Amino acid sequence: MSETAHSDAPSMTKRGGGAPATRGRTTIADGVVEKIAGLAARDVDGVHAMGSGLSRTFGAVREKVPGGGGTKSGATRGVKAEVGEVQTALDLEIVVDYGVSISDVAGDVRENVIAAVERMTGLEVVEVNIAVSDVKLPDEEEEEPEQRLQ
Repeated sequence: MSETAHSDAPSMTKRGGGAPATRGRTTIADGVVEKIAGLAARDVDGVHAMGSGLSRTFGAVREKVPGGGGTKSGATRGVKAEVGEVQTALDLEIVVDYGVSISDVAGDVRENVIAAVERMTGLEVVEVNIAVSDVKLPDEEEEEPEQRLQ
């Protein structure tokens, strides 16, 4: 009877069933995708702000109240994400600067948001819906609520 060449070799059984990087599951919270998308949208020329005037006003008030940060930080204001296991969909509300082409700005926002979210999360962005809620005129003051100290 002949012996096989590998009979004295140590056992080469695979443990864990594959490469370490593929073992387990990674979940990404909606808020993470919202922050990435919000920051990417703000980087586009022609985007003045995110969210409607009312949501920005309430957000500014919440941020000034100790412990009143609310659920939407400045980075996520105007962004709503629905995140699945491999895909995400986004709704953005933006304010554009007067004089810019809204369709061009919306296209640039979509491109920037999709690139950032897909690169950072590995999720496929299936849609980016954009609602333009206002136009910032050159002579308009910012909609910051008055600060009163009593």
